[in-house]
Amino acid sequence: MEPLEGMDAAFLSLETSTTPMHVGAVMVLDPPEGTRSLFSPSTRYAQVRRVISQRLHMVGPLRQRAMRVPFGLHHPVWVDDPDFELDDHLSRASLPSPGGPRELDAFVASVMSRRLDPDRPLWEMYLVEGLAGERTALIAKVHHAILDGVSGASILAAFLDLNPRARVVSLPTERWDPAPLPNTTQLLRHAAASLSHQPGVTLSTVQAGVETVADLGTHNRALLSRGEQPPPAFFSASRTSFNGAVSNRKRFSSLCVPLDDAKLVRGVFGCTVNDVILAGVAGGLRRLLDARAESPDHSLVAMVPVSTRPEGEGEALGNQISAMLVSLATERDDPVDRLLAISAGSGVAKEHEQLHRGRLIGDLAQMVLPAMTTRLARTVAGTRLFDRVRPPANVTISGLKGPDFPLFCAGSRVAALYPVGPIAEGIGLNVTILSYLDQLHFGLLGCRKLLPELDDLTLYVDDALGELVGCALDVQGATG
Repeated sequence: MEPLEGMDAAFLSLETSTTPMHVGAVMVLDPPEGTRSLFSPSTRYAQVRRVISQRLHMVGPLRQRAMRVPFGLHHPVWVDDPDFELDDHLSRASLPSPGGPRELDAFVASVMSRRLDPDRPLWEMYLVEGLAGERTALIAKVHHAILDGVSGASILAAFLDLNPRARVVSLPTERWDPAPLPNTTQLLRHAAASLSHQPGVTLSTVQAGVETVADLGTHNRALLSRGEQPPPAFFSASRTSFNGAVSNRKRFSSLCVPLDDAKLVRGVFGCTVNDVILAGVAGGLRRLLDARAESPDHSLVAMVPVSTRPEGEGEALGNQISAMLVSLATERDDPVDRLLAISAGSGVAKEHEQLHRGRLIGDLAQMVLPAMTTRLARTVAGTRLFDRVRPPANVTISGLKGPDFPLFCAGSRVAALYPVGPIAEGIGLNVTILSYLDQLHFGLLGCRKLLPELDDLTLYVDDALGELVGCALDVQGATG
């Protein structure tokens, strides 16, 4: 038995029927070249299945269950699943005609709306046929308890190749022979042994928390003394019509924009690609609020996940993440003014985050018993608390750097790679962005009740990014 730690355990216990805590990746695959292109869809499915079957042993948690300790007395434990069957996790599907982006997005939404079976290893994959141009798609859905955005790349890498010919993977020398699942007595005994160390953990966590709060207070005073605004606080965001109690039905929308466009804006205005992304989403949300005849009192606030993973530990699974809050400057009319305000705000937020590096959240997650976390999450969802109070933030925006070289799956080139992040209670929208080759791939997941016009929002974001590119070109022309 291997216990789930900190944020891994928290993502499992915070899950409710309306906020499943899984993440996803949507890979659009070109038809295989050469003789492989003559293979039937059934043969293509068999090829993909063979690759996954031969490489499962490279990612241990994909054959493990997260078993909960009775009564939520301690964090769940990872155990090998003696009943594991690949066909319980890999499915085949087909899109309706014409098999375009709209049909694929709708299928992704249906997949992401369903919770993973807690009595099986926490992942699923779908090979989707019927895409236009004889393409297929491979959709991977994995619970956040297993990975974060950075470590998720190592799971994908296990099943992908650098050229059309699949690499030869060394099989384990020993046969996988999982032990029977632990019984209730064994789980309670494990919990009792772990809880014997809890008082010391709690004391050190409280001490570290007090020190961190003091450091943040000192930093805020220093910012004010030099005329800079501290980052927004949790639950200080304005309430909007897309913030509230979320439903269990989701919408998904994809967008692909040239990475060079973001780099152009970055170079002209002296910011980062991430700042450009935040400004594009901010501009899109401003257009959405205008269309809804809303005008929040203050700027919208983005929760931006940040990796705390030491350099070189990208392949280690689990969660090593923190979060920073960034003002999206949506009250500003001028898009360049908005971009520069976001750039300044994100710089300050990064300084703030460096002071705690997720210690406060991670230590608290490790200290609190799952029974308490689960009850709190269910109470918040059941009472629809965020229909009445301010949300922790307005939107979650996560940017991930992907490979700038082509990837292949079972002989097919990965033409596009869209990420999908989870929706939190009170925050009806998650925007996750991944760079792949020379494109930025946006995956927008929204609550269907709070954001029925998610496709419109995607167009607004595209328009806002285009507006920034136009401003950059104007500046270039004026100075050239």
